[in-house]
Amino acid sequence: MNTKGTKLRAFERLLDIMDELRVKCPWDRKQTNESLRTNTIEETYELCEAIIHNDVSEIKKELGDLLLHIIFYAKIADEKEQFDIADICNALCEKLIFRHPHVFGTVEANTSGQVEQNWEQIKLKEKGGSRTVLEGVPASLPSIAKAHRIQDKARNAGFDWEQREDVWAKVEEELNELKQEISAMDSNRMEEEFGDLFFSLINAGRLYKINPDNALERTNQKFISRFNYIEQKAKELGKQLKNMTLTEMETLWQEAKQK
Repeated sequence: MNTKGTKLRAFERLLDIMDELRVKCPWDRKQTNESLRTNTIEETYELCEAIIHNDVSEIKKELGDLLLHIIFYAKIADEKEQFDIADICNALCEKLIFRHPHVFGTVEANTSGQVEQNWEQIKLKEKGGSRTVLEGVPASLPSIAKAHRIQDKARNAGFDWEQREDVWAKVEEELNELKQEISAMDSNRMEEEFGDLFFSLINAGRLYKINPDNALERTNQKFISRFNYIEQKAKELGKQLKNMTLTEMETLWQEAKQK
């Protein structure tokens, strides 16, 4: 592996390249925080996809793309004399030191659970105690990730099930309430109860150490693979999917499951 000196030289090289691009490249020169924002979101999702597939080469590539965006934002701020990459690094260092008193201070925490118990209180102190526990959840997070983060923060504040098995009674309760609203065909209430059921399932995933977003994406990929198999087999049989019976498609679906 590279030495610390080699890593620092590589980072310095990256900064020098960005400085040159902002001067000499018409495209890079015109970029702003606003123009980069959507691309940053896309790069983040591409990194997530590489992680899901455990593709080490792609993870390295996508981390580079994401790092480029961080350097880009820092360069833009530097040009406006707002802050620079050193300010970002130093602010992060101070945050890490403050949030890890068990490493850099005298607080005792020998397990990850003990660290997590102190985490939210430390973050509240960081803001002078003026913030609420859930205020730190970004409003723009995708709904599944947001629900998981809300539940995680509530747990760190002591609001959680005493026994994780108890969550299944809540899931069943929410499912029954959804069924009642479906029977009544009240679309507004159906949506509300569906959300409650979804929230309780995400809570169950959290309690059993299952990341709901990862789990759903695995199912998405599995469905895509199996459906693509059905579509390919249909072509080989000279048929179109819309003209096939459900029985025919189910037979191919079971073949796909076996493969």
